[in-house]
Amino acid sequence: MKLTELERIHVGYLDTPLEYMPNLTKELGKGKLYVKRDDMTGLAFGGNKARKLDYLVKDALDHGYNALMTFGGVQTNHGRMTVAAAVRYNMKPILVLTGPKPDYCSGNLILDRMMGADVHFIDTTAYADLPEPEKSEKTAAFLAQETEKIVAEYEKQGIHPYNVPVGGSSLVGAAGYINAIPEIMKQMKEQGIEAKYLVCGYGSMGTFGGLLAGAKYFKAPFEVIGIPVSPAYRSPEQVAEFIDKLSAEYELGIHVTPEEVRIETGTPEEPYYGIAYNVPDPVTQQYMALLARTEGLFTDPCYTGKIFHGFVDLVRSGKIPEGENAIFLHSGGTPAIWSKEHLDAAQEIFYDGEGLFVHKA
Repeated sequence: MKLTELERIHVGYLDTPLEYMPNLTKELGKGKLYVKRDDMTGLAFGGNKARKLDYLVKDALDHGYNALMTFGGVQTNHGRMTVAAAVRYNMKPILVLTGPKPDYCSGNLILDRMMGADVHFIDTTAYADLPEPEKSEKTAAFLAQETEKIVAEYEKQGIHPYNVPVGGSSLVGAAGYINAIPEIMKQMKEQGIEAKYLVCGYGSMGTFGGLLAGAKYFKAPFEVIGIPVSPAYRSPEQVAEFIDKLSAEYELGIHVTPEEVRIETGTPEEPYYGIAYNVPDPVTQQYMALLARTEGLFTDPCYTGKIFHGFVDLVRSGKIPEGENAIFLHSGGTPAIWSKEHLDAAQEIFYDGEGLFVHKA
């Protein structure tokens, strides 16, 4: 199937703004810096997953499914938006979350419950101390086993779940970011923007892989750079293989080598992905504060705060050469700011320092 033949529905808004960041540009003093506002896709506080869900929900409806089921960590942004897409299209929302049930419901999780999602917690902590690769193998096997049981129970009730992969990162979902490239190029042309770098998050591979494939296919004037949001990220070889599959699926006629896949991780002392997935990280919090105090824009501690850390450091370090312009893809995620663990960690940083005044009569 050709890319132009792939049908979609409207889960969120496209043509999100591409904006200049004058204050951050002035503060860093290198080149002009821009932000692509995919936090403004509209659905359930917005985020990059809307572009993928346009195609995934269409595929689910076309094949007769009446439920959307997806996977992730307890604070998954993708999960929140998948639940919202299910609600909008009158489908049953089901979340399968890896990890024990939290003692306190906050952040994305409370939004999921507010929208009526069924939430299944798959507690794999029994394998936490096993060495790799045994740990990953047993975790994956247990997740698959429990998911099969969950699906069977819903099927008995006449509920047929469509399996939306982690991050919506399938060949179907990634089409959303292949097609984001001409949108960005059109905006650049209309605004007279010349930028040689587009920096995005690298998690489940759909956003980064889709953008990289789209950039090559549409001959974009910029290089796509991926910032991992977790220390357990896929290799350039796996990304290149995924793009080859996209090319075959949509008759793109492109090929990307592992050498063309640019992933930036930071230093061993200060990796962009922080400590671990969804673990409070004071460095990430400080970069979140930098964007907030310069541009009034908010990122989250699990994903976009880490991506922005990488974006800024690439500019400061000269990996994005001085004088060159760059775009930061803001992929949303702000509800994670209000998850209990990150609010607790933010108290000392933002509530115990300068700038707080108490006036008493």
